[in-house]
Amino acid sequence: MNNRKVTKVLTCILVILIIIAGALMAKEIFLEKEEKEQTENEFSQTTVANVTENTETNPEQPQETEETNLENVSDLFGAYYEKAKEQLQTMTLEEKVGQMFLARYPKEAEQKEIEALSPGGYILFGDDFKGETKTSILQKLSTKQQNSKIKLALGVDEEGGTVVRVSQYKAFRSTKFESPQALWKKGQLALILKDSTEKSTLLKSIGLNMNLAPVADVPTSSSDFIYARAYGRGAENTATYVSKLVETMNKDGMISTLKHFPGYGNNADTHTGVAVDKRPYATFETSDFLPFKSGIEAKAPTILVSHTIVECMDKEKPASLSENIHKILREELGFTGIIMTDDLAMDAVKAYVENGEAAVQAVLAGNDIILSSDMKTQKEEILQAVADGKIQESTINTAVQRILAWKYAYQICA
Repeated sequence: MNNRKVTKVLTCILVILIIIAGALMAKEIFLEKEEKEQTENEFSQTTVANVTENTETNPEQPQETEETNLENVSDLFGAYYEKAKEQLQTMTLEEKVGQMFLARYPKEAEQKEIEALSPGGYILFGDDFKGETKTSILQKLSTKQQNSKIKLALGVDEEGGTVVRVSQYKAFRSTKFESPQALWKKGQLALILKDSTEKSTLLKSIGLNMNLAPVADVPTSSSDFIYARAYGRGAENTATYVSKLVETMNKDGMISTLKHFPGYGNNADTHTGVAVDKRPYATFETSDFLPFKSGIEAKAPTILVSHTIVECMDKEKPASLSENIHKILREELGFTGIIMTDDLAMDAVKAYVENGEAAVQAVLAGNDIILSSDMKTQKEEILQAVADGKIQESTINTAVQRILAWKYAYQICA
């Protein structure tokens, strides 16, 4: 065989090898892409970051019934709707309405009475930790859990800075948790997230599973009431802060709460009076809503609604009692988690309540959970409203199914 023929044969062999190698490489790239898309698809269906391993495989979509409006498995807690529905069907109306309350942690004289009302959980304040130790408060909260037929959401406002219920006492931490603004000056967002993990670790160690934070408000001036509690760096930076903090709290197994929807802005303190927000809707769309949107995308489980009168959304009622504002949160911002009121005992609510039925209006507006300093009275008002036909039992069922699914998602209920 002459050199020309040898060269031609070798060239053909080389071309064939190149074609084979190219085909193998294309196949590998295709398989990697397919695997990546499958992984991303699986991740997008995860309910909450910290409960991925416990999410049911291929959960069945609940069948539509007259008892509930929840049927979308793609909702935040959708993977748990069917399980929650099964439990819902075993509960009395009194038990279901009880689940809709995050009651003020009772004093010793009130404990038996409040426990008999079957609250969905308790919120603890500074006085509840006074004179306690990590061991003593853990024992008390563990006893509450053991005595509760349906396990409790146990929450606290431990924002850092001016609002610290636990770390104000040296029995729990040598120094108070610092505000987001102070932490940012020292170490920016990385330090804030590290601080959040330490905070969640402390709260979980004493039996708490919920922190009513972060503050997602966007103040317009350092003189605004909410400024010291906010991130204080504008809407876009606050949106990033909220998103990263929610992701971190989910990873750490701590329930977060975005507050105070639809955005506090430069309004006055609603604890002591009425605050009326006259800003145009466009301001909320381009500013106040941004941190809530980013938090929702990061899978924030709960959002707290303020008592501010926001005239561009509802001129007649505080946000917490406004059906239209809850509709905006559900339909325009796409939130499928738990909506809760701020404490209905605040002065800003009293002037706008018909016949003293703040809790009834809160349910009709679309809240799932009511923060209450007077659960006994308010539970009775809701039960009477159901008996009178003012509140449909299906409305109660929808809220409670979502609450139970939320508790399963965060492993409060097994």
